[in-house]
Amino acid sequence: MADARPRRPARPREEVFATARAAIAEHGLAKLTMAGLGKQLQMSAGHLLYYFGSKDQLLLETLRWSEDQLGARRREALADHALDPWQRLDAYLRLYLPEGPGDPRWILWIEVWGRSPASAELRQGQQDIEAPWQSDLAALVDEGAAAGHFTPGPTAERAAQIRALLDGLAVPVALGLPGSSPDEALTHATAVARILLRA
Repeated sequence: MADARPRRPARPREEVFATARAAIAEHGLAKLTMAGLGKQLQMSAGHLLYYFGSKDQLLLETLRWSEDQLGARRREALADHALDPWQRLDAYLRLYLPEGPGDPRWILWIEVWGRSPASAELRQGQQDIEAPWQSDLAALVDEGAAAGHFTPGPTAERAAQIRALLDGLAVPVALGLPGSSPDEALTHATAVARILLRA
């Protein structure tokens, strides 16, 4: 006999990702259960597992969705040729760094980094998500050097150095460690980027 109960429509993926990002940022992945997340979304844990397979995969897909949103803003800022390369670099730095303690996007990154040593899938996903940040910054450095705003030099290496600096500045801010603030992180990042790129 067919089940006569009305089926609850599946939640849009955007809603699933937004809810997962908020839950992970608030409680961490270790305390997140598929049952608890499903309850928030009025979905079964089985339904979530069907789509994502595991908490690690949910984490990775939520991070990918979060970065896709920010990526659109990054591409728009870097394509604004009314701004000179230094101004576009400033926009890049501001978008990269956390907005403050508990920044949900950065908490996702910290969770991924913490779990990726044990998961080749997470490591590969992390690299795929990071790649546009690196390639966009390298393109900006290359363009700025060609136009005489930045000194000529090894483009990919300088972009990687700036990103490594940003990651190091971002984590204490996202964790809310004493002595770390978004403004201070931006000041430090700008100062070092100018040393690396100064024309």
